[in-house]
Amino acid sequence: MIRKLIRQMLAAQIFSALTVSLCLLIDNVMIGRYLGEQAIAAYGFSNPLLLAIGGIGSLLATGIQVACSKSLGKGSQEETNIGYSSAVAAAALISLVFAVAVILFRDPFATILGAGHEGELYDSTRDYLLGFSIGAPGSMGALVLVPFLQMAGQSTLLIAAVLFMTAADVALDLLNVMVFHGGMFGMGLASALSYYAAMLVASFYFLSPKCVFHFSLKRVSMRKVGELFRGGVPAGFGMLASVICIFLMNHLLKGSTECNAVAAFTVISTIGNSANCITTGVGGVALTLSGILYHEEDRTGLRELIRALGGYSVILGLAMGAVLLVFAPSFISLLLPKADATQAAAILGLRLLAAGLIPCCVNSALKNTYQGTGREKLTVCMSLLEGAAFPLLTALVMKLCFGLTGAWLYFVGGELLMLCGLGLYIRWKKKTLPWRDSAFLLLRDDLGVTDDRLLELDIGTIEAVTAAVEQAETFCRMHGQDTRIANHIAVCIEEMAANTIQHGFSADGREHHLSVRILCKEHEWVLRFRDDCGAFDPVHYVPATGKDDLGIRLMLAMASEAHYTYSLNLNNLTLRIRR
Repeated sequence: MIRKLIRQMLAAQIFSALTVSLCLLIDNVMIGRYLGEQAIAAYGFSNPLLLAIGGIGSLLATGIQVACSKSLGKGSQEETNIGYSSAVAAAALISLVFAVAVILFRDPFATILGAGHEGELYDSTRDYLLGFSIGAPGSMGALVLVPFLQMAGQSTLLIAAVLFMTAADVALDLLNVMVFHGGMFGMGLASALSYYAAMLVASFYFLSPKCVFHFSLKRVSMRKVGELFRGGVPAGFGMLASVICIFLMNHLLKGSTECNAVAAFTVISTIGNSANCITTGVGGVALTLSGILYHEEDRTGLRELIRALGGYSVILGLAMGAVLLVFAPSFISLLLPKADATQAAAILGLRLLAAGLIPCCVNSALKNTYQGTGREKLTVCMSLLEGAAFPLLTALVMKLCFGLTGAWLYFVGGELLMLCGLGLYIRWKKKTLPWRDSAFLLLRDDLGVTDDRLLELDIGTIEAVTAAVEQAETFCRMHGQDTRIANHIAVCIEEMAANTIQHGFSADGREHHLSVRILCKEHEWVLRFRDDCGAFDPVHYVPATGKDDLGIRLMLAMASEAHYTYSLNLNNLTLRIRR
């Protein structure tokens, strides 16, 4: 079931990763073709500040994935609603403050970013900052709502929002350059309005009665806001590292006499960010699922998750890398139409960037899994090393050795150094090779239970229910459980499995899956039921008039705790029964 879930999530996560990069790529195409290289350079100088608001949004979005994965793994829907309310309120306040600050102080910001004190480059930079800052609430709102759409299983709506945003940005950019002639201010404003268009599409779900998340000002909690920011700290450091990297790379390349290296770097990084949607997608899946599986103490699921994502990293990295290698001239000519030294440098740089996509995907999967499994310090270190230290070190050393061509190795060099460094760290920490006994997961030794105290069952038919019940009862007896509790557990499995197959499997004529997981712990038994049928909450089930379901009531009465959540299009029921 995990592999099926990964496939379903990955496409939506990759599309959602385009919510920022796609609009910026479209802006660059329009700027390069209609406003020239100097305008491209102005966009490059604006980029660190644009990444700052994106970084705050990404920090919150990551914190949402961490905190809500935890609450969903524990089966607390109310805690998830507190997280939703707190995240929306925090995003609205922070983005408004950011927008006002940039509007008021865009002149000193342009100078600090490297655009000088006057002239065309300075004017273009400050104009773009003004236009884009108007969309700060929209861009942050789009980032913050993405994980909630994903958790609600609204992948189709998420893709629709991205497509609508893209179409709006293209239309508004064309109106700006062909009708209104608004220059760099108009380009920034077009992006701003397109983010609001994406939020408009998303609102069809969040304002509808079927929305599983419920906003309330009473639920807004400073404690939860703090938890969201703490959970997103590694992503915040990652974005900070990107800001530092771009800022210092701009200054490293500014003095180049070979070509307009800042414009070439801006084009390379912009197209590279769009290509890296596969990396962001892999990381998003890793973060969400690892958090849920970790808090369910599911070692087997975590191993399967990383192995599956490793395979997808290779496939996606090869495919995207091949596209960049073959079509680099075409992509670059969209942004830099003039065949000169700047265009040639950008083509070479983009092709060298393609070689780093596979290690980047693998690093992203591991880094986000470490965050989901509680290793925040390691994730922060990886974010700083991968995002700034290693790329800048590579660029500086290679530029000294090979000139401007060497600087374009910044991406692939940084990713390979990160992968090698991580391998050495795992070897030192676990005293074994990273790929042996799943050492690469770096899980604590006391997580979950040993394999002999775990029973996992996949039930697909009514006939299989009887066999599963017998297996469960035998498993309980093997671990010293008395007849009464063993029978209780058998009844719970029989009731829940039969109910799911009879009513859930046949509801829509599609193929469905039901997995049952039984953990034998020191003081309790933990039963987890997971299926991909329509939403059904047995914990708060109210039977229709004149009907009663004694089986469900009996099952819940046997459990000391019962928690239900519906997330990622899956029913998740956890029962705890005292030994």
